Amino acid sequence: MFHWRRTLKIFLLISGLLAVSGCRSETTRDGQRSELIVAAAANLTEASGEIGQRFTDKTGIRVIFTFGATTDLAKQIENGAPYDVYVAADVINVDRLEKLGLLIPGSRAIYAQGRLVVWIPPGSNLRVQRVEDITANEFERIAIAKPDIAPYGQATVESLRALGVWDQIEPKVVYAQNVAQAKQFAGTGNVETAFIPLGLVKTGEGAYLEVDRNLHRPIDQALGIVKATPNPHPARQFVDFMLSEEGQQILEARGYRRSQ
Repeated sequence: MFHWRRTLKIFLLISGLLAVSGCRSETTRDGQRSELIVAAAANLTEASGEIGQRFTDKTGIRVIFTFGATTDLAKQIENGAPYDVYVAADVINVDRLEKLGLLIPGSRAIYAQGRLVVWIPPGSNLRVQRVEDITANEFERIAIAKPDIAPYGQATVESLRALGVWDQIEPKVVYAQNVAQAKQFAGTGNVETAFIPLGLVKTGEGAYLEVDRNLHRPIDQALGIVKATPNPHPARQFVDFMLSEEGQQILEARGYRRSQ
């Protein structure tokens, strides 16, 4: 049997996300916790800080994010992980959880569309004018998130197949558990380049080339409220914030297209 809440709390403590875990948990007037645990796709690592802070400033509700590959997070929810909101990098996993009855009916919504880029880390002399340039010998290793669990990895493979270069590039591929790890592989010099979301690229951080969106299926990103949440009202407030004009502006500024 999975002791998810205890396991998750330990994990968050180790990663520094529960710096105040020893404090008494505050509650709202209706008795619900004034904090939310949000399972978020790894592509939101950079955007989450601003999203969480703005939401807390408006509501007083603290947001604790835990990041991972979209499919991995969905499996954790299936196994009883104590998340309040699921913010995915695709639609398929959210729809599957909804069909399984694990999300609150009517809470599912598309909040953004992702943008895929080829990223070269700071300090590298390599450059790409076209995606096909990474077939050159100078690009010995290329990181992508595992396509079977990460939507951006799947979009990468689709794009490379569409360009007719997948067979040349596949032997160079180093698979990462998620897009944040793919970026880390490049940033630490373990690979020459990585396919990652534009949302993970900080301003002035290395160089990147955006992949033509027509080369892959749209990276529509959806969210939903976990049915087992003890905090449905704060969770709904968070979802509403993500879909609001303010939330959409934050995401757009961080490298996402607006939800349709």
